[in-house]
Amino acid sequence: MNPVTEAALRASFVNCTKGETQRLAVPKDLATRPWDDLDFFGWRDPSAPERAYLIAESPTGLVGVALRVAAQTGQARRSMCSFCLTTHTADGVSLMTARKAGKEGRQGNSVGAYICTDLACSLYLRGKKDAGRRIDESITLEQKIERTTSSLGAFLHKVAG
Repeated sequence: MNPVTEAALRASFVNCTKGETQRLAVPKDLATRPWDDLDFFGWRDPSAPERAYLIAESPTGLVGVALRVAAQTGQARRSMCSFCLTTHTADGVSLMTARKAGKEGRQGNSVGAYICTDLACSLYLRGKKDAGRRIDESITLEQKIERTTSSLGAFLHKVAG
């Protein structure tokens, strides 16, 4: 992923009002992020743990979505991210929902997916972050990245409409 400025990041959101995008908490360390290793950029709001944000590159430019993180159930079990297929124990995967863009979103419709709680799917794929036990796969890293970006693209398409 190419490095992103705060202005470009704020302008990318498809399921927020302009006021909401101006109020959202943007990480201060954008310049130091490992952009070359990211297929998308995601972060949690440190002041509001139920909020998360995700931006990705698309053929038409950046697409950003605001997410709501569901409360954890407290059960210790193994879960799998629907984007990168990384398995985590306990609370490493969360149900995140995004209000749909436009009229459908104003009517209360949303889309959800089980995603790595820290939104570090790209780093798990590349082995730069460890989630514990990994599933052995016979496909290449490039194929894993393609699968992840395809799943992410399908999710973003459902949100953007």
